[in-house]
Amino acid sequence: MRALTRLFGRSPFAPLQTHMAKVKRCIEKIAPLFKALKKKDYTLVESIAHEISKLEHEADLSKNDIRNNLPTGLFLPVGRASLLEILTLQDSLADRAEDIAVLLTLRNLEIDPIFGEEFQAFSEKNLDAFQSVSQIIRELDELIESSFGGLEAEKVRKMVEEVAFKEHEADQLQRKLLTKMFSSRCDTMAPPVYFLWMRIIYEMAAISDVSEKLANRVRMTLEVK
Repeated sequence: MRALTRLFGRSPFAPLQTHMAKVKRCIEKIAPLFKALKKKDYTLVESIAHEISKLEHEADLSKNDIRNNLPTGLFLPVGRASLLEILTLQDSLADRAEDIAVLLTLRNLEIDPIFGEEFQAFSEKNLDAFQSVSQIIRELDELIESSFGGLEAEKVRKMVEEVAFKEHEADQLQRKLLTKMFSSRCDTMAPPVYFLWMRIIYEMAAISDVSEKLANRVRMTLEVK
């Protein structure tokens, strides 16, 4: 408790950054997961999915530790509710990674070449949006020193806008992917396979969506300073 209190006293964002580092480890396993699926290496898919579940659990433990020990009487330069909301959004990203991993272990799926290119572009854009918001979280220590103003705050605001644009691009790629799938494969795709792909696409889209929400929540925190 003392260590965590000292940590918050130095920077309220340090525990969030520690948690985000764990979330990042989850998200960064998604690309290798789909790479294994593309190769039809289902043993490796199972192995990576297991790693993601383990990393998600570690992120959960970190989240619970922060929630349970976040000081209530200690002065914080940002609101306690804002910190907890940011923490919740971060944790939901790890949850999404685990959801994707679980879905890919339910059946030996194949990435159909007909929509494989569109799916890869869509996946990469969602992961790119996450990388941008994780960079924002890493930048927050600088804001403490700058009193949430000046060039550093403006830099973060521009980064928030970048996340929003990447989420928009991901939406466009999702529509292109779904159009390709519906026009080419829906009539011949088995119902369980169709259901799984729709869920996987939904969960992938949620990564950029939650990333945008997280970035905007950070901006709201800055703008009340």
